Amino acid sequence: MANDRAIGGAIFGGSILGIIVYGVLIYYWTTLVLAITAFVAVLVLLAILAWIGYTMATTPPPEPITDIPEMAPEKPAGESGPSAPK
Repeated sequence: MANDRAIGGAIFGGSILGIIVYGVLIYYWTTLVLAITAFVAVLVLLAILAWIGYTMATTPPPEPITDIPEMAPEKPAGESGPSAPK
């Protein structure tokens, strides 16, 4: 549990530091930073789509299910099964 808290604190601190660094970069090199950010965003999106497409193209179809017993036909309402001993 303490290890989870340490990892969470590190992620939180890194995120805050990333926000500050990104803000400073935007302030000084706006056009370049925005162009790089847009490129990375499109790159990540297209990489995810490529991974999904590759997975769909290379995954074999599932085997048909053949061991399901056939359903018994339904009996008319007036008929009943074997009668119980009296």
